Amino acid sequence: MQESLTIADLISARIEGDVDASSRARAEYSTDASNYRVPPQVVVFPKNDADVAAVLAACRELSVPLTSRGAGTSVAGNSVGEGVVVDFSRYMNRVIGIDPVARTARVQPGVVMSDLQAAVAAHGLRFGPDPSTQNRATLGGMIGNNACGPHAVAWGRTADNVVALTCLDGRGRRLEVGADCLDLVPGLAELVGGHLAQIRRNFGRFSRQVSGYSLEHLLPENGRDLAKMLVGSEGTLVVVTEAVLRLVPIAQAPTLIVLGYPDMPAAADAVPALLAHSPLAVEGIDAQLVEAVRKNKGSVPELPAGGGWLFIEVGAQEGEDLSVVDDRVAGICADAGTDAIMVREPGPDATQLWRIRADGAGLGGRTPAGVAAWPGWEDSAVPPTMLGPYLRELRALMDASGLDGLMYGHFGDGCVHVRIDFPLEEAGGVPAMRAFMEAATDIAVRYGGSMSGEHGDGRARSELLSRMYPPEVIDLFAQVKALFDPEDVLNPGVLVRPRPIDADLRRPAASPTDYAGGFHFRQDEGDFTKAVHRCTGVGNCRADRTSAGFYMCPSYQATKEEKDVTRGRARVLQEVTNGQLIRGFADCALHEALDLCLACKACSRDCPTGVNLAKFKSEALYRGFKGKLRPRTHYVLGNLPLLARWATAVPGLARLANAAMKIAPVRKLAFAAVGLDTRRQMPGFATARFSRLAAPLREEARQVAARELAAMKLAGGELAHAAPAHGELAGPASSSKKYVMMWADSFSETLDTAGAQAMVAVLQGAGYTVLIPPRDVCCGLTWITTGQLDHAKKELSNLLDVLAPFAASGVPIVGVEPSCTAVLREDMADLLDDPRADVVATMTFTLAELLTAPEPIGPTGWRPPDLSGLDIVAQPHCHHYSVMGWQADAALLRGAGAHLTTVSGCCGLAGNFGMEKGHYEVSVKVAENDLLPKLAAAAPDAVYLADGFSCRTQASQLVGDQGVHLAELLRDGKGVRRRTRSPRSALHG
Repeated sequence: MQESLTIADLISARIEGDVDASSRARAEYSTDASNYRVPPQVVVFPKNDADVAAVLAACRELSVPLTSRGAGTSVAGNSVGEGVVVDFSRYMNRVIGIDPVARTARVQPGVVMSDLQAAVAAHGLRFGPDPSTQNRATLGGMIGNNACGPHAVAWGRTADNVVALTCLDGRGRRLEVGADCLDLVPGLAELVGGHLAQIRRNFGRFSRQVSGYSLEHLLPENGRDLAKMLVGSEGTLVVVTEAVLRLVPIAQAPTLIVLGYPDMPAAADAVPALLAHSPLAVEGIDAQLVEAVRKNKGSVPELPAGGGWLFIEVGAQEGEDLSVVDDRVAGICADAGTDAIMVREPGPDATQLWRIRADGAGLGGRTPAGVAAWPGWEDSAVPPTMLGPYLRELRALMDASGLDGLMYGHFGDGCVHVRIDFPLEEAGGVPAMRAFMEAATDIAVRYGGSMSGEHGDGRARSELLSRMYPPEVIDLFAQVKALFDPEDVLNPGVLVRPRPIDADLRRPAASPTDYAGGFHFRQDEGDFTKAVHRCTGVGNCRADRTSAGFYMCPSYQATKEEKDVTRGRARVLQEVTNGQLIRGFADCALHEALDLCLACKACSRDCPTGVNLAKFKSEALYRGFKGKLRPRTHYVLGNLPLLARWATAVPGLARLANAAMKIAPVRKLAFAAVGLDTRRQMPGFATARFSRLAAPLREEARQVAARELAAMKLAGGELAHAAPAHGELAGPASSSKKYVMMWADSFSETLDTAGAQAMVAVLQGAGYTVLIPPRDVCCGLTWITTGQLDHAKKELSNLLDVLAPFAASGVPIVGVEPSCTAVLREDMADLLDDPRADVVATMTFTLAELLTAPEPIGPTGWRPPDLSGLDIVAQPHCHHYSVMGWQADAALLRGAGAHLTTVSGCCGLAGNFGMEKGHYEVSVKVAENDLLPKLAAAAPDAVYLADGFSCRTQASQLVGDQGVHLAELLRDGKGVRRRTRSPRSALHG
């Protein structure tokens, strides 16, 4: 521990950047997207080259290892280390300059690849390689691993597009390297000159030979290019501080050809003939991957018949006439060897088809059976002429080993991606992984291939280099390492003197977590440990998601810190399960990591592995505070439904409370006393509960319960008959009425009743006989979000007693508040071991889902009002988007003629989050991600549509926009109240 403090203090005294040696930060950086766990002593965020030099000098003085890191998306364990981890992504992330004439860009290592693409696109240029992680991967990481991507078949690997590097070697020497500069490293020219035959014989055999040091670039016939050789050295020789990159013109008229084959090997067999037509990309996709995308996304675009497909892109390069595109399409179709052909010109159809490939890359973390799949053998490559036979033998090895995984890859370069379901958490799982890796290496080598085609070797494959290269080449690697880093400071254990491939594995070190009375985690066999290890670290949560219509992860978009991203929080929770850095659920480091999680649930939809941080946070709070004193806000905001019921129980009491909260000193004193931010306003209680306004509907529900549902028997939580599927019944069989149970949650009952009142009118207008619950029922949402799960279960059990008989009899339940509706659809079934929960979930709808459902559940002959010409800024509630999906709402509104602008991402209030002291600034920043800009750009008479009470409250308090519920819009049509802004707001004074 003293050593850790010493290196941290030494670096802190020498640099401008940040230094973090906390157990939380060490947990977040203990792993990347690989299988490996190596906690660092300290994490450093340098601000400039001088900082980097100072960090390296301190590491050399104390013999502490240094590992470079960008976005941490390495799947081979290239960016974890036991000493100092240097994160370049926080500060050293500038595009320093673009020279459109020379077609180069100078960048710092922390630049995200997609940011560079956006910057150079204005000049009609692009950076050639484009890995699937391009919206979060940094250029430094791409240089470290020699990343490629689909378009490397046209523009080459990262190495082929690096002109020069500015870097520091392990001796601390500052080097500016490019072509013909071997003399900058004493002894290097002589070493290369003495091994020319070995280098020519063993390196550069095909384009995707990435494993080991790429010494072919140092040959005289290749320009003695030291910069290109250092690409792919995985941070073991130098630390890169700047790079000059080659840019290429954007291809014109990129046209997609999809070819169907019986299986993946058959598709691979066709590739060599197609390469003669100069494609821009040749990607292979397996039927299992397509099915995984279909299951996850709900649908996929139509594909030609087949069990494996090639996605081929052709276009016109600089100086070529556009007619060449038609020629290339015709040539590929003629040489395809299949009649299953689809051609799509640039446009939405082609984009949607490419989405299959992009989505599949993330979904590869689970097998077709839903089992966790791990990297390790995820990017092997062989010459394209050998790809078909290699795939057959690789699949045979997987089958013989009892393993599975989703295959896809850059077939034009002979590169195959597959994550494999190694049973790492089981006894014998680690030896099984080792045996497979050794056998797979031998197969790849036999076909003239490389263990790595673009991800580097890292800790996953470096030990196996001796199976790929002869001993004299392994010794040559060591001699190269000694010239640059004789003290082995830079990323030790990788490439030279490697760690064993089965050392430092993360998953085997984690112990199962017994059920504690909270969530059952049914999708993960009841094991919280298995649930949190869904996070494989691919880093989708770090990407700028709002522009792509995704919501994950709002707090990270506001802070850009690893502790506030889904992955960082999951890593800290994983440390809880191994009991080393983070000591249990009460550890303050865990609560710091979870503090800025808005519990928006977006990760449950946007994360390809199904991480659900909202559920994890709730469980962690439940376990951490069980039997202990809780934060004040848990008692106040967690019990908000009870407080609101009390405040609205007696007529006049709500008016008195509202009046008191409008007196600023009183409100600020009260808020400060209970831990709320005094800059917030009190939303106000309803002066008349919704159920009082709709008393006849409650009475009819009681009569229906007594008359129509008398035959429905519920005993011991078990239903006397099978639950109906969606659309099976439209009400009790003995009734001629079309019933619907409209459930007004605690927010709609006691805080804002407008949406519930409008929904009654809409449903009645659609021909329904509207019922409301015979007595008040709550879903327990506020207790769930604050981790008070015992009380939440009591509320949900009471809800089931009331609603389950109606649901089981075929009466649909429609929710008013999206977050509460989501509890019925998702959380309830995982909290309660009660079959009635599944029945209620099946019969619970949003308003749009119900109105657009087919008969008999859906309405008969109902049509929405004419909304043509109406501008709508819509804020889908996070839980609505994440659990139910907002497609039905969008289709309904567009079908009614509205012009729809959809906010991407959370509003920032997120229930109790934005009200709590310490969260205000982040809450506002989250709103500034997309909500506030969309409102500012909207027409003055546009409608702000927000079903969520929190969303309406946030917009009202920050900029004065008054939102409406979908039910109000459908009831009032174009006469619905438009946006109204107050002259002052909490945001602007």
